[in-house]
Amino acid sequence: MHDRFIFLLIVAALSLPLAGAPADFPSTPAGKVLAAYLEALNSGNKNKLEAFIKAHRPDRPNALDIMLDLRWNTGGLDLYSIESSESLNVQAVLHEREADRYNRMSIAVSNGDPPVITNITLVVIPPPAGAPVPERLPQRAAVAAWVAEIDKAASMGKFSGVWLWAKDGNVITSGARGKADREKGIDNTLNTRFRIGSMNKMFTAVATLQLVERGKLSLDDTIGKVLPDYPNPHVASTVKVRHLLSHAGGTGDIFGPQFEVHRLELKTLQDYVKLYGERDLQFEPGARWEYSNYGFLLLGVIIEKVSGKSYYDFVAENIYKAAGMTNSGSEPENVKVANRSKGYMRDRFEMVSNEPTLPWRGTSAGGGYTTAEDLMKFARALMSNNLLKVETLAEATSPQFTTGDYGFGFQIGRPDEARSYGHGGGAPGMNAILRVYPESGQSVIVLCNLDSPSASRIGEWLHARMPLKE
Repeated sequence: MHDRFIFLLIVAALSLPLAGAPADFPSTPAGKVLAAYLEALNSGNKNKLEAFIKAHRPDRPNALDIMLDLRWNTGGLDLYSIESSESLNVQAVLHEREADRYNRMSIAVSNGDPPVITNITLVVIPPPAGAPVPERLPQRAAVAAWVAEIDKAASMGKFSGVWLWAKDGNVITSGARGKADREKGIDNTLNTRFRIGSMNKMFTAVATLQLVERGKLSLDDTIGKVLPDYPNPHVASTVKVRHLLSHAGGTGDIFGPQFEVHRLELKTLQDYVKLYGERDLQFEPGARWEYSNYGFLLLGVIIEKVSGKSYYDFVAENIYKAAGMTNSGSEPENVKVANRSKGYMRDRFEMVSNEPTLPWRGTSAGGGYTTAEDLMKFARALMSNNLLKVETLAEATSPQFTTGDYGFGFQIGRPDEARSYGHGGGAPGMNAILRVYPESGQSVIVLCNLDSPSASRIGEWLHARMPLKE
């Protein structure tokens, strides 16, 4: 729910050899700082990290947290190549140790002794020319290798949850690892319900599009047409339903200082509108793409207004019931939900409960819960057009903006790959992914009660290797 999760196109991999000989670090001040940065990062050692920060990042009190997060998310970084090098600047391509991903790091340092980092950036990039690419595996081999990858992650404390891979509604492989409740020693099982963060956006999008199909709503309706009392006239008159569905409305987020202060007071969708409804747009609708949790919160309000039902009742009747999903919902956190796992997040070198971060209740923007089997049923209902018409689903799972990787409430795979769609979700102590492959009838589901990228890394490992034609 917090994260701006876009499908990680190729991640967590078997150890692959890098093409060519390892690059050498430049013997410049910037090159030496880069080498020291990677040595400290890859060690994961608190003393080494603090020593590096004291020497080269003394102005960044949160540098330890940043480096620990990077170490956890990548498993470490290795130098792949140097793209440019000057005395006080260096730009390098780095390879993630626990993924097939590559990153570009740029470092600028001061002319001092020791040199201090004045600027540092890290961005994910496409694999460089000549970099190794994972091979597609036959189904049996893919299952064995995937489970081995899951077991490896679980043994390192980086996977706690469930997985399910299905084809035409039949399970190819599934299983569970880790604890649903560490304090009580309760294991995760395939019946465990996991919080799913932003995956609720798929349900919100389907519900909105069902109302469009029924003629009760138009993609070109403005917020003001449906909600005439919306507090900000500019937002109401310019933002359309299609903008909200595609994150192109400029409506911003719901997380930040205000949310932290009012977290347990935000009990209904209207409570969010009361808190955020008067603020203006961050940019004019359609001008650019920017992930907006508030936009999907507004879609929930629109669903309630048009349908005359609560968002939760409409989704339960028109999606959960229609798809046969019996273990999904968004009950408040103070309601005891059978088999709902607890979430655990990292606090530097410890794992702690995510309870202090949870909203009062899941919303149309995210925060519900489900099981792997229910998501398999949802995927099957989409592919069978039991929830949306063929043409509606096709539009929802086609690029709706120049970014090319988001439709209407669905994240979309790369255009050079077999067609796929779905959504991920991530927040402190939770991570989840659903990916649907309509041409081969397959679906992949991973649910975790740990921080990102515990689930997305496992799901995307299979994405890069699974057979698409068997």
